[in-house]
Amino acid sequence: MTTMTVDQVAAATGGQLFHVDGTTAVTSVVTDSREVGPGSLFVALAGDVSHGLDHAAGAVAAGAVAVLADREPHGPDGPLPAVLVADAALALGLTARAALARLRDGPGDLGVVAVTGSVGKTTTKDLLAQVLGTAGPTVAPVRSFNNEIGLPLTVLHAQQTTRYLVLEMGASAPGDLDYLTGIAPPDVAVVLAVGHAHLGGFGGTLDDVARAKSELVTGLRPGGTAVLNADDPRVAAMAGLAPGPVVRFGLSPGACVRATDLRLDHGRAVFTLAVDLPGTTGSAPVRLRLVGEHHVHNALATAAAALVMGLGVDEVAAALSTAQICSPHRMHVVDRPDGVTIVDDSYNANPDSMRAALKALAVLSRPDRRSVAVLGEMLELGEASLMAHDGIGRLAVRLDIALTVVVGAGAHPIATGAAHEGSWGEEVVQVDDVDAAADHLAAVLRPGDVVLVKSSYGAGLWRLADLLVAGGQDGVQR
Repeated sequence: MTTMTVDQVAAATGGQLFHVDGTTAVTSVVTDSREVGPGSLFVALAGDVSHGLDHAAGAVAAGAVAVLADREPHGPDGPLPAVLVADAALALGLTARAALARLRDGPGDLGVVAVTGSVGKTTTKDLLAQVLGTAGPTVAPVRSFNNEIGLPLTVLHAQQTTRYLVLEMGASAPGDLDYLTGIAPPDVAVVLAVGHAHLGGFGGTLDDVARAKSELVTGLRPGGTAVLNADDPRVAAMAGLAPGPVVRFGLSPGACVRATDLRLDHGRAVFTLAVDLPGTTGSAPVRLRLVGEHHVHNALATAAAALVMGLGVDEVAAALSTAQICSPHRMHVVDRPDGVTIVDDSYNANPDSMRAALKALAVLSRPDRRSVAVLGEMLELGEASLMAHDGIGRLAVRLDIALTVVVGAGAHPIATGAAHEGSWGEEVVQVDDVDAAADHLAAVLRPGDVVLVKSSYGAGLWRLADLLVAGGQDGVQR
């Protein structure tokens, strides 16, 4: 991070100093006491199991110069140095906002790109980090650091030498993106899609989701560029809210960053990147390493943002062709020594990403491999949950998935939908939990099978995916 003093942290957060010298330098900000080093500011947050204050003494002993907390911290030997605030999580965001403002006012040339959407955020973040990283020092979130805690921590990793700051911005309710863009107003805002993720929290309709996602566009810096999916009508309509230029990506003829001559090669997209932007035109071949046709839009969004940030067409196409998934449990394809292929996409799920993953499974298994879909519950769908799961079961039958294993009571409507669509015999199996699923798969999997594991993270199928991959620990990641 850019170095700040304790006094500057207090000024940014409205905090009060407590047993600490205000001139002391803060060189990093952490919320995990295990990550504390000399010069750290330890933010004591309330957790599900314990409060950060329970670890404050250990953090100071490890080198933290102060604790950012909502009440006075004490250790065995007395008071601990602190900046006292009304709300530690809010103060973390205010600290990040102040640090980013200092960087933007400094001698560097920092560009901030933010990504949101109902599907594809983390993949696009990973692609942007790799593509922009070919042109200059780039900071991007680890894992899915996309909320009111993870985003400011990512911002605070940026330094004077950082050329590109990539931010993933998630939302589960209206106002979430307003808050995040208040911390880090982007120069480029990328909106991927409006879908059914967190539908219950947004009000229950896709129009409600669209209004919430549009907060990224209205949160742009003055004159900032909106990068919008031309193939999603609700996203395309956000152009009217943009405070500056609009760049559209997609397969539609109206998109100025397009994919033409699109085809699939063993489940991976091959296409020509065609660009028609003011001052930047041209085309170049792209061969993605990512599995699934749905990644074409993630790649085009990445290309559009990178082009806006000054990269060239050939440079972007070459970087996209070498980029890969970096975050765990996201279309991670492993060939096991026993001939079984595992497609681990168990980090998260909603109806849109579930459909995309099933279509990718159908392509990967053709023409002569057995397709196996292991599906768990999609969470946070509200009243739409029953019909959404039912629809996934019907799609599995239409795609001719050979075996669908439905895990957990919350996912049972998938089996019901499959039955209504015409599934029969042993094509669909319902099991109670991950352990039962593991036992069943151990008994039925055979060489040549392609196995997709997909659910919301809270449903826990990532544990099953780890077990399946570990069963082929000598396998080669593709």
